[in-house]
Amino acid sequence: MARQVFCRKYKKEMEGLDQPPYPGAKGQDLYSNISKQAWQEWLKHQTMLINEKHLSLMDLTARAYLTEQMDKFLSGEDYDAAEGYVPPESN
Repeated sequence: MARQVFCRKYKKEMEGLDQPPYPGAKGQDLYSNISKQAWQEWLKHQTMLINEKHLSLMDLTARAYLTEQMDKFLSGEDYDAAEGYVPPESN
């Protein structure tokens, strides 16, 4: 049976991550409190932010911005979206 966590984003019991996504306390917090589904959704959103805002992960300011947005996204707070992004239409 998959490991269950009470997901901070969805406020319910869901399947947890297989391993911490980061080292240290931050990774342990995510492992203990974020569902696999919420994490996958964050990774997609993060990729969109990086691409649409032309962020460089070599830039410490961009990395701090992404960490701030990740915290907001995973806590259910308002977070930035890519300006002008229109999701593809479903068939």
